[in-house]
Amino acid sequence: MNKRIADYQKNLPIVEVYTAVQSEGSRQGIPTVVIRTTGCTHRCYFGEGGWCDSWYTSIHPEKGKFCFQDIIDIYDEHPYIDEMMLTGGSPLMHPALVNELTHLANERNILITIENEGSFFVPTDYPIGLLSISPKFSNSIPVLGVETPEGKVTDEKMIKQHNKHRLNIEAIKKMIEFHDDYHIKPVWDGKDMKVLEEIYDFIEKLGAPKSKVWFMPAGDTRQSLFNSYPLVMDFCRDNGFRFTGRAHIMAFNDQREV
Repeated sequence: MNKRIADYQKNLPIVEVYTAVQSEGSRQGIPTVVIRTTGCTHRCYFGEGGWCDSWYTSIHPEKGKFCFQDIIDIYDEHPYIDEMMLTGGSPLMHPALVNELTHLANERNILITIENEGSFFVPTDYPIGLLSISPKFSNSIPVLGVETPEGKVTDEKMIKQHNKHRLNIEAIKKMIEFHDDYHIKPVWDGKDMKVLEEIYDFIEKLGAPKSKVWFMPAGDTRQSLFNSYPLVMDFCRDNGFRFTGRAHIMAFNDQREV
């Protein structure tokens, strides 16, 4: 029996619940409810691309402040929205929440997209509509001695934490087999050939067709994306992969809840 949420009024590890338009991958452009969990298995740092764009759920995780009833309420207030984006952080760190959301989705005919890094497989009572898997390659490993967004300095412990669950191929294969659909979103700056080799190796091991692979430019601000956007777009055009922009950053830069 998979875990469920018993108390709908109790605070959960959720830091944001808001309406938006999907801005990445194969569902981009569709109105959705975004549910952002806190806590993450990784500590992503992309060099010139900056820290993870939701560092406040990973490197400096905020405390959860929403309950399950808040999610029900926002769907009641926006009955035309029939999609859900569950993101983080690492949503799969919270299996009871993920499973409860599949029940809500099943009852209301909502398509769930869950963004995750593929650290581990979590079974649910109903399958997830779309797994948006963003595996973390060597370009995501924090550099020793770099200052974090809140002024701490990266150390060996942070690097070890980041690498602990990185590129769990077997877990990702289980996810893909269990759930309804998936796509892979590798983050790349368009220049690092070592990382590109890692991405090709990962795709081959996973057995994913090019139509399931959406290359996403590295960057946590509008300015940093200007550098990688044209390089990654040209690569996808010339090699038959899908390209996904990061519309929320291009439209709103580093603002939250948009």
